[in-house]
Amino acid sequence: MQTNLADFIKDTPQGREAEAILRKCVHCGFCSATCPTYQLLGDELDGPRGRIYLMKQVLEGEPATAKTQLHLDRCLTCRACETTCPSGVHYSRLLDIGRAVVAQQVPRSGFDKSRRQVLAGVLTRPALFNPLLALGRVARNLLPKVLDDVVPDQPARARPWPVGGHAKRMLVLEGCVQPALSPATNAAAARVLDKLGISLIRAPNAGCCGAVTFHLDEQERALDAMRHNIDAWWPYVEQGAEALIFTASGCGVMITDYGHLLAHDPAYAERARRISALARDLSTVIEHIKNELKQLLKDNRPKGKFAFHSPCTLQHGLKLKSRIEALLTELGFDLAPVADAHLCCGSAGTYSVLQPEISGQLKNNKIKSLTASSPAQILTANIGCQTHLQSATKLPVRHWIEAVDDLMSAQTNTS
Repeated sequence: MQTNLADFIKDTPQGREAEAILRKCVHCGFCSATCPTYQLLGDELDGPRGRIYLMKQVLEGEPATAKTQLHLDRCLTCRACETTCPSGVHYSRLLDIGRAVVAQQVPRSGFDKSRRQVLAGVLTRPALFNPLLALGRVARNLLPKVLDDVVPDQPARARPWPVGGHAKRMLVLEGCVQPALSPATNAAAARVLDKLGISLIRAPNAGCCGAVTFHLDEQERALDAMRHNIDAWWPYVEQGAEALIFTASGCGVMITDYGHLLAHDPAYAERARRISALARDLSTVIEHIKNELKQLLKDNRPKGKFAFHSPCTLQHGLKLKSRIEALLTELGFDLAPVADAHLCCGSAGTYSVLQPEISGQLKNNKIKSLTASSPAQILTANIGCQTHLQSATKLPVRHWIEAVDDLMSAQTNTS
């Protein structure tokens, strides 16, 4: 694709990156076949190719409009188009650049701006989010149905965190909302890894990974959150932590991008690159020691059928498609087939709040696919997807490591 970027961005790092991405696009349209919003709306401007044209126009100097912003806002950033693209177009990076430019040119309405500020301010601060969540649970019968539906039930209580003490140590990202919405997840990861000779360490001063604010027009604030986390994790890295484990693939995608996003910050560039290099999805760590885990579990097979929902951030962002499914199958889980597993569930961070109609359609479609074979449980790998899907089904929706921890606890009890 030929480009002629405007002077305001042409010679900037963002401009050079955008130009390189745009030049890779050959207009083939393969991306449309896997774009959830294009499949629902049938509008070329609500597919990757159309959005690329819109961003190209803005970057070449045409003024952005509210319509431009609407079509970019409707993108889930699921990155299915990147998996499909034969030319390797890094669409999500172009979208980050395009959204930031459009946000500078098109002021948001008071309501839209306010709700984005509230989401960014509350979701990233456990000191605010946790009491508001508790209040919502207490008052849920008094809430309008539209709000009652998004207040999750009380989560399962976490099993005790292991004492640890192993020579092999790894950091874990706690996240901002996951400790309140699913406290059993990281505890289960710590318990499983402890049995395999790995201590999982929590850094008390670390906070939100930055993903929420980054995708809500507050990229500079997100970069500050990244710097804060690097400072919180760095002492543990210097003390020999071998990896930074994440159990939420949405957070993982952001952390693996720290090195890129802070590459032009001389004070943090090298440490950010190191943190990104240390970041590991939990499944990739267990893959390397799965034989020890299989031996530990012996013949204690899980009971019932499970459906696995593969988050977009896992399969398209981290490029770990089918990895967890294969791991669970090796551990004896009976996984049901899931149609259209590549399509987004509609959670996409705060998308379910900002674009509820599209999100709701995608959620209903995903639930139909996940429950078609009548599984007993739905397993996933991202807290946003987990909470989103749970709001539409009575079946338990859990992180996959919790099911593995159940199996390990059952093995221990029968040994």
